[in-house]
Amino acid sequence: MHMPANIANNYDWLKGFTLDFSMSSGLSQGAAAPATVRRLSQMAGMYTDSGAEERAVRDGGDPVVYEFYELGAPESPGGLAFGTSITYPGKVGAEYFMTKGHFHTILETAEVYYTLSGEGRMLTESPEGDAVMHVLAPGTAVYVPERYAHRSINTGGTPLVTFYVFRADAGHDYGTIESKGFRKLVLEGADGLPHLVDNPKWKSVIPRQQ
Repeated sequence: MHMPANIANNYDWLKGFTLDFSMSSGLSQGAAAPATVRRLSQMAGMYTDSGAEERAVRDGGDPVVYEFYELGAPESPGGLAFGTSITYPGKVGAEYFMTKGHFHTILETAEVYYTLSGEGRMLTESPEGDAVMHVLAPGTAVYVPERYAHRSINTGGTPLVTFYVFRADAGHDYGTIESKGFRKLVLEGADGLPHLVDNPKWKSVIPRQQ
């Protein structure tokens, strides 16, 4: 996320401001400090192939899987939080690099993702088990309905960069996903394409609600 120097660290949430989301000069040059950077070691147990996960951490330099940039919007009703998420290319076994994924603390919260560059999938899943795999491609938007957990997955060879926006007071429930996972996984099949399959590690846990 690239910001004009005259407004860096000077957001007026009452009167508004302008941001430049151009990625033409690279992902890190001039970017705001990332709020979250996730290395593979910080996602222990979230991939199906535990052996491949351990080897990638031990022998592969513990790669950065994803990061996201945010502006710290006031968590007030009526406001909007937004930022960019960058999921890097790579696989653990047959499973693509992905974000942890989350429900919102206020479960009745929708979210929109717009793809700026790269290619991937958005996995969405309701507490009742309805799972949908959406295509992420430049110029496309995905609407994540209320009550659905969501996860970005990079199925390409370049960074997957998305813009997201949701209600500012919604909060994030990562704990439910960390404890039980998603019911479905997105794996690369023998045909080289992403496929939606059952997650053998899934545990039945009801998401937290507010």
